[in-house]
Amino acid sequence: MPDAVRAAGEIATWPAVAAAVDESRQACTALRWHQALRRRIPEAAAESRVRGAAASMELEGARLPVDVVRDLMRGAVGWHDPLDPVERVAKGTIAATAATESFTAATAPLQVLARLHLLAAAELVPAEELGRPRNDGEDCRELLEVSPAPAADEARMRLRGVVALMSALDVVPVPVAAALAHAELVHSRPFTRANGTVARAVERYIVRAGGLDPTGVAVTEAGHGEAGGAAYLGALSGYARGDRDGVTLWMTQAIGALTRAAREGERVADAVLAGKLGDSDG
Repeated sequence: MPDAVRAAGEIATWPAVAAAVDESRQACTALRWHQALRRRIPEAAAESRVRGAAASMELEGARLPVDVVRDLMRGAVGWHDPLDPVERVAKGTIAATAATESFTAATAPLQVLARLHLLAAAELVPAEELGRPRNDGEDCRELLEVSPAPAADEARMRLRGVVALMSALDVVPVPVAAALAHAELVHSRPFTRANGTVARAVERYIVRAGGLDPTGVAVTEAGHGEAGGAAYLGALSGYARGDRDGVTLWMTQAIGALTRAAREGERVADAVLAGKLGDSDG
């Protein structure tokens, strides 16, 4: 059993983490039984990806109104040429979030990671840096408020742990695997850019592919955004310390975000049922 999977199993037994896992499972189960999801899952899942992309890009400091994100995702409006700085982040975030729909539990984890990075960073880095981990000598200067990025060789080693977690969703509780994969991608920053966007897209993928939210309606990114960017980065900084208190801080906040994600998913389902998508977004 890989070390990352063994560590995840131990973390899952910590009382605060186990309680958060139970709560997130209950919230996702309640979402699964929503009346709108009897016949209108694709519509609700598409709206979840819209709201998820908007929340993810806002955590990157690139805010667009949800109505605009919705129109961009469905091709109702186009991008500026050239893209402005916000649009460069937004376009990659939208593309990566949308792509999570196409992956299944059988998709190879490395394929998921490579594809998500290729899309998320397409407007941010040279083509030769897309879809692959950093090479020796390549640095990453984002998310420095969380921690300094480790050297490329350490980042690649930790990426192998993420792959192990993504391959062990039948062994590790899905909320634990999702939270740990997210934090490891942010902490190790295996790519030169767009690590946060990839981390949030991977979490969305794990939650759906692992069966916690098989409908894909829970808005995982909004679960983090609801607490605010400072709380999100602060909890990730705690994880980066590596001590039990810091890891617990991140795990309880991240798994708690899944509970909030399911509640936002219920709001999505309510809007779909009422035919009111777009009425309350700014």
